[in-house]
Amino acid sequence: MPDQSCRKATPVLYVPAIAPSLAFWRDRLGFEVTMEVPGEDGPAFVALASGGIELMYQTTAALAADPHAHGMEWKGDRSYLFVEVADIDALAAALEGCEVVSPRHETFYGATEIVYREPGGHFVTFAQFSR
Repeated sequence: MPDQSCRKATPVLYVPAIAPSLAFWRDRLGFEVTMEVPGEDGPAFVALASGGIELMYQTTAALAADPHAHGMEWKGDRSYLFVEVADIDALAAALEGCEVVSPRHETFYGATEIVYREPGGHFVTFAQFSR
């Protein structure tokens, strides 16, 4: 039987403009831009990576212009990301001044979490587990 195992999953987040999200991930958290497709008003698509995490951003205009994306209409949908971190204090310091949706809290499953809304409107839960 052929190998049908999945090897990787990468979220693609749709936003009106990519630049504000680059400031969040690249400038504050040190993610590297691994791919960029230019658009008329800045990047139309970017891929970012740090450690084992990869994210992709595409503008809603680029999605609308893609002839292969019929049926993938963006309706203001938002995504929720869960990112495990080694040091929640360092993360909070790096994101000082960003929008906090849910302040630092302890969970029943042993994590310390802070939830942010990144500039593209998507929600990101950063969690440090006590191990």
